[in-house]
Amino acid sequence: MIPAQFDYVAPGTVADAVAALIDGGEDAKVLAGGQSLIPVLRLRLSYPSLLVDLRKIDELRGVREDGAELVIGAMTRHADVISDPLVRQHAALLAEAAATVADPAVRHRGTFGGSLAHADPAGDLPAVAVALGAQLVAEGPGGRRSIAAADFFQDYLQTALAPDEVLVEVRLPKLQGRWGVAYEKFSRTAQAWAIVGVAAAVRRDNGAIAEARIGLTNMGSTPVRAGAVEAALAGASAEAGTIAEAAAHAADGTHAPSDLSGGSDYREHLARVLTRRAVTTAAGL
Repeated sequence: MIPAQFDYVAPGTVADAVAALIDGGEDAKVLAGGQSLIPVLRLRLSYPSLLVDLRKIDELRGVREDGAELVIGAMTRHADVISDPLVRQHAALLAEAAATVADPAVRHRGTFGGSLAHADPAGDLPAVAVALGAQLVAEGPGGRRSIAAADFFQDYLQTALAPDEVLVEVRLPKLQGRWGVAYEKFSRTAQAWAIVGVAAAVRRDNGAIAEARIGLTNMGSTPVRAGAVEAALAGASAEAGTIAEAAAHAADGTHAPSDLSGGSDYREHLARVLTRRAVTTAAGL
């Protein structure tokens, strides 16, 4: 189908992008990589009056270090996140999850910030952002503000971004110590959205699990932390039986949806199985 008519601008700075969003009002939309928005426009599920294309804003691209944090520009493409040496060194879980996003064509066009701002609970990267305790930095008329990933995702396809704000960068705490990571997901077909996904980071110390961070994909209207599993693993022995017992709590406190891909009980089963696999791999067993 052909999208409904809209105006289009491609500003060269974040300030100009914010100004355009203010002028466009609540019907204006931000265009990043376009891998989520353009299909929605073609299906006429969205009718923006204005598209603000961020592709000319170079300051929104790239990965850098800032003390104990890794800073990733919102317009950094998935393929660049996957291959970046800083990401691989300090946030390997993100690189692993990004490598499972859709297909190579999408990964070379889609952007890290665009995926987060789209806020699809079946997307792979929001759960990683939540698990790693990311801070998402937005710029609007009042300047910049930082939003914790746990507060950024508010509901299905809804975030804490105001209509006149642009997501400019994502800050991830560097993982210090002996961390292992794994991202497991189950899909109906290759390259399809995850029915359930599990992002796991595990820090070991003297043969035990000192800390675990686990994010769940598609187990609710937003990505969620598997808090009961994290609590059960903290200080536990790094053994298969211990991990299996902890993973049995993966669905605790979640509100898994039911749809054509599976019922909520099926998703809860997948969450337990995939959590066990992801934690086992991350723990190096």
